[in-house]
Amino acid sequence: MSPYTGKVRPGGPADVRELERLVIRKVSVGPQDNNAYLLTCRASGAQLLIDAADDAPRLSALLGEGTGGLDVVVTTHQHWDHHRALGQVVERTGARTAAGSADAQGLPVPVDQPLEHGDEVRFGQVTLEVAHLRGHTPGSVALVYRDPAGSAHAFTGDSLFPGGVGNTDNDPHRFAALIEDVEHRLFDVLPDQTWVYPGHGADTQLGTERPQLAAWRARGW
Repeated sequence: MSPYTGKVRPGGPADVRELERLVIRKVSVGPQDNNAYLLTCRASGAQLLIDAADDAPRLSALLGEGTGGLDVVVTTHQHWDHHRALGQVVERTGARTAAGSADAQGLPVPVDQPLEHGDEVRFGQVTLEVAHLRGHTPGSVALVYRDPAGSAHAFTGDSLFPGGVGNTDNDPHRFAALIEDVEHRLFDVLPDQTWVYPGHGADTQLGTERPQLAAWRARGW
């Protein structure tokens, strides 16, 4: 298998990262080039999907590239381009749903597990930590997997990308909230080697982005 790069394209194959206890599959779906991530627990075969963004048939095929079933879908935030296939995926699989509590009412299906900062999402023998990152939307969340055999992995939705935080529509209060949460709830508690998997586009690492934090604050976006 080729080394994981995080580079995917709509309609293309998944990029696969194999960790000691977890397999991560990344695909791009839909006209907005949204990333969706399938996490598979090696010990149990349990699976978790991050953002059923679009193209339910492709996501169904992705489940089959793992163990086939689906235990839980986590939606990182309420924007429409991150949950277009959520209803279809839940109806087909019976998976439970999770999302930030402040965004739950904006989703097309009921949320079984409303998430707050510091909560955990568990599937099989894998635990993900929840970081509430206010600003892009009121209930945006990131999910952090602390690999016992390596570094951390952070799935950040649209709150953190290579080169900056997510869109806050030029609202200074929303930007201030987001940059504070990203800095204190991700950069201050996770090492530079932490791999960042965003909601669109290429991956990055916290160490790559950390030197730019002051510049992001200064520019205000």
